[in-house]
Amino acid sequence: MERARLVPLAIAAAVVLALALGPQFLRPSSLYLVSLWAVTAIAAMGLNLTLGYAGQISMAQGAFVGIGAYATAILMQQGVPFPAAFVAAGAICFGVGWLLGYPALRVQHHYLAFVTLAFTTLVYLLLRNEQWLTNGVYGISGIQRPVLFGVSFAKSADYYYFCLGMLAIFLGAMWWMIRSPWGRAFMVLRENPVRAMSLGVDTRRYTLLAFAIGSSIGGFAGGLFAPLVQFLEPGSFSLGYSLSLLLMVIVGGSGYLLGPLVGAMVAVLLPEFLRFTQGYYLLLYAAAVMILMTFCPQGLIGMAERIAAALRRRRTTATTGTH
Repeated sequence: MERARLVPLAIAAAVVLALALGPQFLRPSSLYLVSLWAVTAIAAMGLNLTLGYAGQISMAQGAFVGIGAYATAILMQQGVPFPAAFVAAGAICFGVGWLLGYPALRVQHHYLAFVTLAFTTLVYLLLRNEQWLTNGVYGISGIQRPVLFGVSFAKSADYYYFCLGMLAIFLGAMWWMIRSPWGRAFMVLRENPVRAMSLGVDTRRYTLLAFAIGSSIGGFAGGLFAPLVQFLEPGSFSLGYSLSLLLMVIVGGSGYLLGPLVGAMVAVLLPEFLRFTQGYYLLLYAAAVMILMTFCPQGLIGMAERIAAALRRRRTTATTGTH
């Protein structure tokens, strides 16, 4: 096997090993942060499907995470088991996302961004004002962590592994999807909708599917988020959260499978590592993101690919020059 392939595999193996051994070395607060990273990465995956692969700008992913979280919490408090509540959260977001996809059939680019922004604002107002359903600004507390097949995930370490397991499942599903005919249709739709139509791609159907599937993944992330934090309040799902998810996709690398994981790591974990700078950590974080976007708009995964390509060219040139 080529050395160029061994390095990514070695890095992946090291990351998996470090995550597997996490509870042995990390404090409960650090376990919570890594669990939050896994859940946030799943939400960013859904946005990456809509934006990175299908080319549809959405600023509503945070709203779908909120819908999924509240749906899961409300159903569980009504006695519905977690698996059923979790599936219901994804199904509800799939339906709402399908309906939200209809404006994408008529408007594009920044106009579509404004439509999804308005939807996010609407969801936030509903969560805050419909007290009979969501308990309004008082929020929903006492959300229990799941018990599956007699196994309780109430402890931080147990739910940590549960979140990582769900991340692996969604990552595998996303890998399969982008290599399926659906994924190829999404990418053709992103590159050139007119050409996609000329090739026989049902652009209407795939635009709606991109929104619906991406939104449902956000809903599933919300279903994991509710038991993780065990308290929900509307402010967690305001416009700022949707913008943060959008930033994760762009910083990690829009249209790359691992882009959301890297972007979520930067957005969730990096600010915590910079807290030793006290009041300056947000300034340093913002400056780092601005520099990255200026010199490498393809994100961190894109930058890694560029560096790897440059090293291959240099190695090829050096090999050619010795002969």
